[in-house]
Amino acid sequence: MQQIFNLKENETGITNANTCFDNIKKVNIDFKQENLIVLYIDSRNNVIKSEVLFKGGLNMCVVDAKTLFRQALKYNANALIIAHNHPSNDLNPSQEDKTVFEHFKKCGEILQLKVLDSIIFNKTEYYSLNSEVE
Repeated sequence: MQQIFNLKENETGITNANTCFDNIKKVNIDFKQENLIVLYIDSRNNVIKSEVLFKGGLNMCVVDAKTLFRQALKYNANALIIAHNHPSNDLNPSQEDKTVFEHFKKCGEILQLKVLDSIIFNKTEYYSLNSEVE
């Protein structure tokens, strides 16, 4: 019996905040409320899955680290990127945005799961918190 192999060229993975934002724009959300999107990333920086994990109100979204990391482990992610919109369209991060990002990075270190970035976005623009910490 002859075996047939289909070789698929790997897609270009997440290489910077621009390619991350391109992936985020593909997720359908209601921009009138805050949504937290998670991109689960494999070891080659390809997106395994993206999903809206939490939904909030007009100016906040409650996020649970246990749920976030349980999902990442479920999808066998090597890393993840979190992103959320600000319904006000103001892309400036709040102190809470910065604190949550740092908290998730520390949690990820324990699990050997990298939290690569936290993106704040609206329909046309984004702000990367990772650029602040580099």
